[in-house]
Amino acid sequence: MKKETDRLPEWDLEAIYATPEAWEADFLKIKGLAEEFASYRGKLADGAAVLAEAMEKDDAYSRLAEKVYVYAHLRADENTGISANRARLDRIKSLFAELSPLSAWFMPELSALPDGVIRQYLDAPELASRRRILQEIVRARKHVLSEAEEKIIGLYSGVTRSADNIFSTLNDADLTFGKVRGKNLDHANYHTFLEDGDREIRKAAFRKMHGTYGKFRNTFASTLGATVKRHAVSAKLRGYASALDAALFDDNIPSSVYTGLIDTVHNNLDPVYRYIRLREKVQKLDSIDMYDLYNPLLPNCRRTYSWSDAAKLVQDAVKPLGPEYGKIWQKAFEERWIDAQPRKGKRSGAYSSGMYDTYPYILMSFDHTLNDVFTLAHEGGHSMHSYFSNTHQPYQYADYSIFAAEIASTTNEILLFEHLMASPGADDELKAYLLCHLADEIRCTIYRQTMFAEFELLIHRLEEAGTPLTADLLDKEYEKLNTLYYHVNADRLIRHEWARIPHFYYNFYVYKYATGMSAAIRLATGLLKGGAAEQQAYLGFLKAGSGRDVLDIMQDAGVDLSTPEPVNAALAYFDTVITRLEKMIG
Repeated sequence: MKKETDRLPEWDLEAIYATPEAWEADFLKIKGLAEEFASYRGKLADGAAVLAEAMEKDDAYSRLAEKVYVYAHLRADENTGISANRARLDRIKSLFAELSPLSAWFMPELSALPDGVIRQYLDAPELASRRRILQEIVRARKHVLSEAEEKIIGLYSGVTRSADNIFSTLNDADLTFGKVRGKNLDHANYHTFLEDGDREIRKAAFRKMHGTYGKFRNTFASTLGATVKRHAVSAKLRGYASALDAALFDDNIPSSVYTGLIDTVHNNLDPVYRYIRLREKVQKLDSIDMYDLYNPLLPNCRRTYSWSDAAKLVQDAVKPLGPEYGKIWQKAFEERWIDAQPRKGKRSGAYSSGMYDTYPYILMSFDHTLNDVFTLAHEGGHSMHSYFSNTHQPYQYADYSIFAAEIASTTNEILLFEHLMASPGADDELKAYLLCHLADEIRCTIYRQTMFAEFELLIHRLEEAGTPLTADLLDKEYEKLNTLYYHVNADRLIRHEWARIPHFYYNFYVYKYATGMSAAIRLATGLLKGGAAEQQAYLGFLKAGSGRDVLDIMQDAGVDLSTPEPVNAALAYFDTVITRLEKMIG
């Protein structure tokens, strides 16, 4: 098939700024808007009308600054080799650093207002549209320290976060892992080696990677231990019951959601054990190891797709989301939200980006593969979420929680999978490939990330109990969890894997991958079986932004993450995937 690289879409950034001069004009306005906002410093107790004015000034400053930044970063990413693009991005980043003191005062001053003042503001008509923001301040204020204490913590933040920086420097810049078959092993190509059909190559990469971390295990235990201690001490200083409760507070998520995820996955380990045994059988191995879990069971599905084919496949796949969704999805092509043209200097990877006053743009490099079709569906899900949220919420509530960020994108991927499986042209090769792909996605996103979440909870609880996080202890506990989740008699170097996982420094982040995919599977399967009611409930989720607690938003969409049901349903779905695979290739 002829590659249509000359006809692939490029995004319309002129919709943000018609010329670089127009961008420059807005860039020069930002400092003045920041100073206007800063002029309200010390005045927030002067009445509801004054606070409303200050918040409007904050919105004006923030919205223009975001718009200027988004244009700069998109221009830079479309061709990183153009110096003018890089310079534009550097200038806005420098300006943000310069102006930070002009906005950093606001939330501390607002949070420090007396209870009586805040409660008056809650009922003030001038602040009706800001009521949720004020309610959140009331909810959080018991965890806010005095101004002097907050200042001390702020001054020490660079020191207390040094362990994270040391880990990043050692992990990303200083470690070397040797060579595999004459090629330097690094973070970027490690998974490529694990996907190799030659088991000796996979084994060599695995052993060199984890053997290197084993040599530095005491240093990594120190950096991880210091980060966990920071989380625990910060939580205690602010009056939280635990580091976990502190991390979940902003999203108002009870710790039972986190621990319930772990318990539910524990109750559903049999399907992943079956999948691992299936891999062992198909690969003709007497005993499977951890480095045998990533190489494709089947050769990559060698199908090529034109851009128009890819666009139509995704458009058809999302039809269960209803006509309103389909109409807006078409706008992505008509209004040129998408930059799919490969070019020299273009940023690698794919993302959805934008802000309240721009299109939700998509960057990708389309190379006519099935993976590219899935990328279009995934990033399109993010962009549609942003579009609906931006067009149905005021600016202050348009950003949606990170907890929900991957749900819309993964829902689209599940819908595309089911659409391809049901299409008349799907032969056994394609179906088997799709089933393998989805099985690995669920294994890595729900099972593996939950294992990470359980390890993270364990090490924080150990720290809170006063147990030092030594390398020996971390090795032992990680190996024990790996055995539980995979039921594999693994190469013992796997016990050092904790040392190379940067997410353990992110403060209870990884569980969101597992809950997000569980919610997406629940939503997608419900949409495929349902009708208009399910469509409207799903659109309600997309439109909700951050106007309510994320668990309430998801419950209204039909997913109650406060119960085990969504995770149970997702793992039952995984079980059916494994059953279908066993029948096809087992």
